[in-house]
Amino acid sequence: MTANAHLEPALIARLREVRANEPTTEAELRLLRDQAGGWARALRGQIEASERRLDAAVADPTTSLTEVATELRRLELLHPELAELESLLAALELRARELRAGWLRHRAG
Repeated sequence: MTANAHLEPALIARLREVRANEPTTEAELRLLRDQAGGWARALRGQIEASERRLDAAVADPTTSLTEVATELRRLELLHPELAELESLLAALELRARELRAGWLRHRAG
C-alpha cells in the first residue's frame, strides 16, 4: 500500500453494508474484521512514519517548504481514512455482538 493508497473500495462498501444491517455471517464478520484491522494497522504505520518525517523536516532548516507540504498533504488524506475505518470497525464489532446475542437467544429459546 502506498502513501496515496485509498481504502479498498470493495472492502469499504461491504463494511458500510454490514453497518447498514445487510445480511452477513459471523465468519464473514471475522474476515472483514481481519481485513479492515490489517488496513487500519497499515494506515497507522503510514501516519506515524509521515509524522516522523514531518518532525524531522520541521527540525531541519534546510528542508524545503515543498517537503513539509507533501507530508502535511499525506497526513490530511490518511487521517480521515483511518477515522472512517475505525468507525466502520466499531460498527462491525457491534454487529458481531448482536449476531452472537441472537444466536445465544435462539439456542436458549
